[in-house]
Amino acid sequence: MDMAKLAARRSSCLRRAVGAVLVKDRRLLATGYNGVPSGVTHCDVAGCLRDRLQVPSGERHELCRGLHAEQNAIIQAAFHGVSIRDAVLYCTNLPCIICAKMLINAGVRRVVYIEGYSDALTCEMLSEVGMELVRMGDPAP
Repeated sequence: MDMAKLAARRSSCLRRAVGAVLVKDRRLLATGYNGVPSGVTHCDVAGCLRDRLQVPSGERHELCRGLHAEQNAIIQAAFHGVSIRDAVLYCTNLPCIICAKMLINAGVRRVVYIEGYSDALTCEMLSEVGMELVRMGDPAP
């Protein structure tokens, strides 16, 4: 999880810094942090679209110039031809429902996170497909 926290320090988001790493067999496969796509002006210059539109945190994810950390980790793996099937995602925040659906279809088997806004649909969908969801610091069942 320390590597996910380190990745979050690279975030260019003005609202929340999020980091993610994909790991399999104790090997780091890909990293990601939230921010704009390569070559796009960062929000500290262009301004935060979500702030301008007064979009509350955790809602209307499509109204953002940036990508989520989980999305960037998946994209980085794909860009470099690295399979993430059966990998574990370590993320500083609970994935949103959009990222959860991507993780399901990418074959990720477990998500470990520290905190995040509550997203009941994320939890419900991950449970439905049998993906393990672990919040660090929660007591073992």
